Amino acid sequence: MLDAGHGYNTPGKRSPDGLREYEFNRAVASHARNLLGNYRNVTVHFAHSDERDVPLQERTSRANSLNVDVYVSIHANAFGSGGWNNVGGIETFVHPSRPSIAYQLARKIQRNLTAATGLADRGVKTADFHVLRETRMDAVLAECGFMTNRNEARLISTDTYRRTVAEAIVKALADQFSLVKTDGTAPAPSSSPSPPAPGGLYKVQTGAFGERKNADQLANQLRQDGYEAFVNASSADGLFRVQAGAFSEKQRADALAAQLRQDGYSTYVYRE
Repeated sequence: MLDAGHGYNTPGKRSPDGLREYEFNRAVASHARNLLGNYRNVTVHFAHSDERDVPLQERTSRANSLNVDVYVSIHANAFGSGGWNNVGGIETFVHPSRPSIAYQLARKIQRNLTAATGLADRGVKTADFHVLRETRMDAVLAECGFMTNRNEARLISTDTYRRTVAEAIVKALADQFSLVKTDGTAPAPSSSPSPPAPGGLYKVQTGAFGERKNADQLANQLRQDGYEAFVNASSADGLFRVQAGAFSEKQRADALAAQLRQDGYSTYVYRE
């Protein structure tokens, strides 16, 4: 179930220059539904309606009655009591109980959104929101930029950005649930390395082991925590290195390394 938060006439849910949050939310949900139509055995339901602001209880009750597998609530963020400010970025929420699948999905959505949009990574957070608490399935809520940040509001108003957000969310869903496209192709596995870029990539290493089984164990733990990870075998020194990401920009590698360290992993950023 895709949930475009709020409605056209929800009080206060708009940017300082009048852009309604629901316009963004519903557009992303619509693009995401179209993209999910390219996968086998996927049925998409909407929790929202263009005709009225559907109450939260009605949204979650419908999701529960339909027994959907996952609930994704789509929003644009806001900060302050009125005017523009510089607070910005992407954040994704799960319930404080942190269900494992929901948390893994949230991590993938968060990573995909920040990589695709280039906005600040505010992290995966917990909140006792109704749509996270009252749903009986895994549920996440994505805040896809701030309407009270002038630059981000400009992005949010464009269809290009809305499609980008939808693509990032669908990519995370396809990865999390191993969805297969109607043409028979599956999403690239998390163990696949990023393609090389001219001048090399900044790579984030989380471990190096003499035995493959130890490297595989660390890579599996990273994937359980929502990270992409794969193992590289070196013919030079015989070590099996666990890599969690590769980026053309060093600041993105450093950001991932910092997040990994917060989660208790050791990291090493290098260029190759």
